[in-house]
Formats: sequence, C-alpha cells, structure tokens
Amino acid sequence: MEFQSVNKLLEKSFKENWERDALSNYQGTTLKYKEVAERIELLHIAFAKCGLKKGDKVALCSRNQAHWGVCFLAATTYGAVPVPILHEFKPENIHYLVNHSDAKVFFVDEVIWQGLSEAEMPGLEVIVQMNTLNYIYARHEDLVTVRKNLMHTFSQMYPEGLKPEHLNYYEDSADELALINYTSGTSGFSKGVMIPYRALWCNIRFAGETAEPQMNCESEVVAMLPSAHMYGMMFEFLFEMTIGAHVHFLTRTPSPKVIMKAFSEIHPDIIIAVPLIIEKVYKSQVKPAVDRHKSLMRIPIVDQVIQKKICNSMIEAFGGRFEEVILGGAAFNPEVENFLRKIHFPFTVGYGMTECAPLITYAKWWKTRKGSCGMPITGCEVRIDSKNPYKEPGEIQIKGENVFLGYYKNPQATKSSFTNDNWFKTGDIGVIDYDGYLYLRGRSKCMILGPSGQNIYPEELEAVINNVTYVVESLVVEDDGGLTALIYPDYHQGELDGLSGEELEARINGSLPEINKLLPSYAQIRKIEFMPEDFERTPKRSIKRYLYQR
Repeated sequence: MEFQSVNKLLEKSFKENWERDALSNYQGTTLKYKEVAERIELLHIAFAKCGLKKGDKVALCSRNQAHWGVCFLAATTYGAVPVPILHEFKPENIHYLVNHSDAKVFFVDEVIWQGLSEAEMPGLEVIVQMNTLNYIYARHEDLVTVRKNLMHTFSQMYPEGLKPEHLNYYEDSADELALINYTSGTSGFSKGVMIPYRALWCNIRFAGETAEPQMNCESEVVAMLPSAHMYGMMFEFLFEMTIGAHVHFLTRTPSPKVIMKAFSEIHPDIIIAVPLIIEKVYKSQVKPAVDRHKSLMRIPIVDQVIQKKICNSMIEAFGGRFEEVILGGAAFNPEVENFLRKIHFPFTVGYGMTECAPLITYAKWWKTRKGSCGMPITGCEVRIDSKNPYKEPGEIQIKGENVFLGYYKNPQATKSSFTNDNWFKTGDIGVIDYDGYLYLRGRSKCMILGPSGQNIYPEELEAVINNVTYVVESLVVEDDGGLTALIYPDYHQGELDGLSGEELEARINGSLPEINKLLPSYAQIRKIEFMPEDFERTPKRSIKRYLYQR
C-alpha cells in the first residue's frame, strides 16, 4: 500500500468519530473527538498568531494525560515537529533537551514545572501549562494578548462552533520529519532520533492490517507506558487515534495494583506492556498458585485442568476482553515465557527500537515461536551480520520504511549507525531461522568476553538471577576479570515476611551456588552486591547499563 499522510488519516478519523469518546484520564475527565478537535483548533490559532512556522519544534513534558495527547496532535496536525520528553528525566536533562531540540513552544505539567526555569531555556517563545493550556511564560507581551483573546478569536472564526467539515490538517509527506524522540538508550547518552512520517505510517499500517485488524472505533485501550516513548506513543495512542478508538491514560504511577484495577474496569481490547509487568503478576499471583498445586500438576489430565483454570483466571484479571498481550522493550524471563506458553496464555513478544518508530519484528500469539520475537514487519528488512545468520549470532541490521532519518544535530553518530550500504546497525545481536523468525541474543555493547574468548550475554544470566525469590532486578557486570551480580532486592516484601534487610541479603547470597549450577562454567557469578534503590532506567524501562560498568 502506498504512503498515506498520517495527519490526513487523523483528520478522517476525527470527522468520522466526532461524537465518540477519544481521550480519558483514568477515573477523571473524558474528551470526545470533537472536544479534542476544538482544543487542537484553539492551539492552531495560537500557533499561527504567535508566528510558529511549519517544521518548528514543540516540546512536551508531562505524565500521561489526555492533554498530552491534545498537545501532541495539535503540533503534528499543524505541521510543527513534536518533541516528547520523558517526565521522569531530571530538570537539568529537560532543560538540555528543550534547548538541544531548538523548541519554540514548551507544554509542561505543573508538577514538573516546579523544578524548571525559563531562564535555563532561552530559545523558548512561550511555555504553556499543559493541564489548563494557560501560559506560564511568554517572551513578548503580544503573545499574552493572543492567549487572552483566544476564545474570542475562535468564536469569530466559528460562530456556530467547530464542525467536522472545518477540519483541514497539514498534509505530510513520506520523508518529512514527523517528530524528534530523545532516548538515552542502555549503552550511551541521549540522542535525538529524527523520525519521518513514513516510519509512523509503516507502523500504523502494520498495526491496522496485520497486528490488530480486529480493533476499530469501539475499541478501548489502557495507556500505561510512557507516551513520550515510541512504544507507548505508537501503540497505545497514535494508532488508536487513526481508527477512532478510546484511550484511557493511567495518570498515576502504573503499579501492578493500579494496572489490574484499570483492566478490570475498562476491559481493554489489546494490552501493550513491558515484560516486567507480566513478570510481577506471575511472581505475585501465579507462581504461588502453581507451587500450591505442584503435586496435582504431576497427574496427567488434572494438570491440564489446573493449567486451563490458571490461564482463565489470568485472562479475567487482565480484563477478559483482549485478543493478546503484546510485550516489548526488554528481554522476557524464560521461566515466565515457558509457563505462559504451557498454559496457552495469549501473549506475543515483539522487537523494536525508537529508531524504527518502533516496530521491527512481530508475530500473532498463535504464530509465535519459543524464544523468538517474531518476523520482520511489512516494509522492513532484517539481516544478521554473520557468516551463518542461522547459527552464528551477529549484529541485527535493518532497512525499510520504518528506519529513522538520523540523529538530530549529530552527523557523526548518524554516520556510525549505518553500514556503507545504508543498513541501520541496531547494536543488538541475534540469529534468524529459515522461516524468518528473529531470536535476540543480547546487545553487542553489553557482551562480555569470557575467560577463553566465549561470548557472555549478561541478559541471559540476569534471567536466571531474576527468578530467585526477593530479587526485583539484577545486572551482571565484568569486575576485575570475574562477574559480579548487582541486585536490587525486594526489601519491602522481605519486611512483610518478617525478614530484616540483613537476613534477606543473606538468603539471596545463599542462593549463589544454585544460580551458578544453572550457568555455564565460563559464566559463573563470583559475587553479589546489593543496590539500596532501583537502577536508573531509560524511557522504555531498560537499565542504563553504561552507568554500572566497572
């Protein structure tokens, strides 16, 4: 299918779904498509009066909320370039990214603004409080006048109110810059990924035709991943807006308790998640039930009955209406994956990167293969830089409509990210089978060279360590010729179980011989060190590995 303008797709969706619910704050306000369109139009008027040009940058920084969606859509449908910034970044990072992106307008959550200063962002023309759309700062007095007269200007332009036929959104072209997405990545510092409209279209088309063709204007979605990151932005928000679906933003920290409550009330049609969420549910709810029925699960037929019961209860816990759970953003724990496959829970693991907006490979849950993250999406080619890509791991390289334009104001990083024949070098290691299914083996920059030249992929060791009771997350690093496991333990759960911090650490330390039994001889963990708090993470919740290298 030929490229279609993403903004014109949005325009069509808004016109057709005018009276339907569009964006909700979970347990808060709901905006219909017509109300979102009115707010977009108000912002378009303000943009024009303030002199914002097509291609100018508009930064956004807030927790997930309906007005984040409004401001993002207002920027792109005007022809400006949105720059979503993760609200969890430190103030100095936010200042830096706003400046680096050359943003002229900045939409910001009132809570985040408390740590920021307009003096640190001298290039901005105007700063807008996202929740209310009121100005926090304007460089010139006439910009303040624009805001004061905005409702009056709108009423003059649309005396009978905004109608669907009034919508005429900016028509984008395939290779035009759509947005800049900053990602620190797990192995380096922030780079501004320049994503073209063809990459957005490639992902939207694949979602509508292949991944989720059953979704339509009656579908409900819970947005729990950060909207500032491509994975959540694309599959919990942008695709949904093009088909007239209803997005419910979780406006608070998405703890498993909050997420499961939202699922039970909203009954989403699709669930987009990172493995950590499923792993937490498995550890806290499923594994205890499995352990209780261990003896019964050795009996043929009875074990199938119990497995079906566990599967049904999990489906019900996730809202009962979804077709599949799509996991991405990090490696999936093999023990959890094996169990979910055994009980036929409908889940699939995809693979993507911000640089591909984000999807690279995917397969429907009934077509998945153990340990694989699917096949290349339509419009995307994958190759393995290896003499034998079927058996010998090599770097995963990508070519296609979904590949980014380069890194903003960083030609050197752009050049080093592409091969001489213009394939994008992902930095990830994998193999591919004869049917085209991709299997990840780790990140090339994380790979540790073993004592006799063996390739050690720390993610594989961490998957074993993370199965130990009271381990929340682990990171394996090379340390003076050996391997050290940095562990962030669940001190809170230990306390509930009557263990002091020292007793909990002693228990985890005591499991080291058992851990090493499951690891190859060249990849033995020499010692464990405990982290007093969680690891620092990227927008997609991966650990910033480079911060912990010895």
